[in-house]
Parts: sequence; structure tokens; C-alpha cells
Amino acid sequence: MNFFLPLTFCALLFSQGLELGNSNQSVTVVSYKWSSIHETKKQQDAPSTSPPPEITVGNKAAGRAARINNPQIPDPNEMTIDGRSAAIEKAVQEARTAKPSSHDRYSYVMRLHNGSTKPIDVVFWEYQFINPGPNGSTTRRQFLCGVKIKRDKDADIQAFSLLGPTGVVIAAPDNKAHAPFEERAVINRIEFTDGTIWQRRDWNFAEIRDSVRRALDNPWEGEMCRAL
Repeated sequence: MNFFLPLTFCALLFSQGLELGNSNQSVTVVSYKWSSIHETKKQQDAPSTSPPPEITVGNKAAGRAARINNPQIPDPNEMTIDGRSAAIEKAVQEARTAKPSSHDRYSYVMRLHNGSTKPIDVVFWEYQFINPGPNGSTTRRQFLCGVKIKRDKDADIQAFSLLGPTGVVIAAPDNKAHAPFEERAVINRIEFTDGTIWQRRDWNFAEIRDSVRRALDNPWEGEMCRAL
């Protein structure tokens, strides 16, 4: 599915005179969660593109007799031009073959209720991880999402990121009862289909403007959200 977000948002980004409200417009976060996704890419077998080595009657008979008496004697076919070429080609193909690789990415999901009188087009939001204590820091994962949420409807908004809750890898992310932080999802900005905008008072769009431009550089194909 191709989303309409880039064209729509670019128009909003550069247009003038848009209404910017500060009421909550009755758009609320119903629920939120995050999870870790472990992905492994399998190794590909190296293709065989070399011709079989040259085999002659002489070296075939000599090689068989020699190996019977001494198994460590190399196959004479490997010493032919074709044999050496095949060995080199095999080494090259093995070097080019993709090795098994694995990595983690993270899913962030927020259920949003549109209790306003206008359909929603675009949502800026963030998932926050708050370290407890008086000097606790907050880690933010911000997202830009192209969604169509009608009036008085709920929608699940899912975003993916290579960044997890903190810079430290969590061995067992599903065991959240013992996670050393608090969590919450926050709506930063909402753009409605009629061109009006609601934005959180203490959130500054200018701080993420460059990230938004980068997110819109490439066409969105089958994506709901992009990380900022």
C-alpha cells in the first residue's frame, strides 16, 4: 500500500495561515506497548559457475593408483588449468556469499481514539522511557505516521525502529515487570484532513524539522510510520 503522507505533509509544511490549536481536540491514547523482534538472515549457498576440470585418461589412471597407496596425494585433475580455475572461482563465490546475520529491531504500537469532530491525516508521536528517581532521564523514540482515523474511531498505529528502550541491550524484553523504567506514549502533533493542526504546548516542531525532511525523501511503500 502506498501512503499519501509525503504529498499531503509537504503541502502542510510550507502552507501559511493554518489554524494551530492547543486544546486536546479529544484525541486520546487508549493503550501502548513495545516489543523486540529478532531477525536472522540465512546463509545463501554459493552458486557453481565454473566448468568441470579437464580430465584425461593418463592423469585419471595415475591419480587413482597414487591415491590408493597414499590418500594424501592430491588429485591430478586439480592441477589442470580448469581445475585451478574452478578452485579460484569457488573461493571467490564463497567470499561473496552472504553470511548468516541477525539483528534486533523494535515495534512500538499506540492505540489512538479520535474523539474530535474531524478526521485525522497525520500523527507525530513518541514513546517515552523514563528512568525513575529525582535525576531520571527520559529516552524518546519519535515517529511520523500517515493514518486515516475517522471521527469517533480507534486506530492502532505501529512504528518500527532499530533503537530500543535505552542504549543497553535488554536480554529479556518481554519481562517488562522488572524493567528499570516507566513507559508512556505521547501525542506531539495532529494534522487533520481540513488542514488544521493541534500541537502539544511543550513540543517544538523545529527541533525535528530536518528529521522529517529526511523521512520524506523516499516514497513510502507499505509503511504506516517512519522513525524520526
